[in-house]
Amino acid sequence: MKKQKVLVTGGAGFIGGNFVQYMVEKYPDYDIYNLDVLTYAGDLTKHQDIEDQPNYHFIHADITNNGTIQSLFESEKFDYVVHFAAESHVDRSITNPEIFVVTNVLGTQVLLDAAKEYKIQKFVHVSTDEVYGELDFDPTTFFTEETPLQPNSPYSASKASSDLLVRAYHETFHLPVNITRCSNNYGPYHFPEKLIPLTISRVVNDQAVPVYGDGKNIRDWLHVHDHCTAIDLVLHKGVNGEVYNVGGHNERTNLDVVKTIIRTLGKSEELIKFVEDRLGHDKRYAIDPSKLEKLGWTPIFTFETGIFQTIGWYLENKEWWEQIIDGSYQTYFDLQEK
Repeated sequence: MKKQKVLVTGGAGFIGGNFVQYMVEKYPDYDIYNLDVLTYAGDLTKHQDIEDQPNYHFIHADITNNGTIQSLFESEKFDYVVHFAAESHVDRSITNPEIFVVTNVLGTQVLLDAAKEYKIQKFVHVSTDEVYGELDFDPTTFFTEETPLQPNSPYSASKASSDLLVRAYHETFHLPVNITRCSNNYGPYHFPEKLIPLTISRVVNDQAVPVYGDGKNIRDWLHVHDHCTAIDLVLHKGVNGEVYNVGGHNERTNLDVVKTIIRTLGKSEELIKFVEDRLGHDKRYAIDPSKLEKLGWTPIFTFETGIFQTIGWYLENKEWWEQIIDGSYQTYFDLQEK
């Protein structure tokens, strides 16, 4: 019997990396291919425990290179594509929008063309709740799959554009696709420029923790493991052409998140430093995941259990995030190639 081949793009990143590990461990009878170009946010050290597994394969490639992607699809005959690869840091998109358009829009189009040409069984496009824009502070309002797309940052605009391309390939070419839109993820191997790992690393070292504006912006937090189980379910049981929102019903202000971490680590709130607010900073995100729950998904982490587990992981794995901060992780792939 032919083994199923799953191409995971962006598998050296945070969410994609956790998904690769999850799939390698859960499906030993699948071949999992991790494709990543290894930008600054791409880290292969997280996969040291699985890189010798017979069902794990790494491909160093750029999703925007049409010739490379077409050749890869022709030679490997993938059955499924789970597409994480994207530039994802909002602040960086404000500074340099072009790379977000190239990677997130053009890269998605290149993958879609290959998936169409080689008749992929399912193309799962992993997107974000940020494509919906922002909500007000009314706790009874939520993003649903029918919420209009109103992105407010260059990052979210590039993701909304890629979402529309995926939809178009389904409508025009009948490509079997699903789009997932998640709330803010957290958990192991989160790149240290993001709020939760940044806060943990700074509090551990008694350094000031920057908080945008008044810290009252609200996010719905989703543990990355719960996100992985959701994508797994959509990959295998999602109705072709459908969008599924993935959220944890764990709304917290940014300031509450920072204070929770400081309190858990037994440090002083005097470490908090309020800084000038981000341009176009959305007030609130919150997802209604009931459509996905009807498909059979149930998260296992509350924010309380998830943040406690995450803080514990970062305390136990200081070597990992310290080598990210000092940049030494970027030599890992070069050393593996020698």
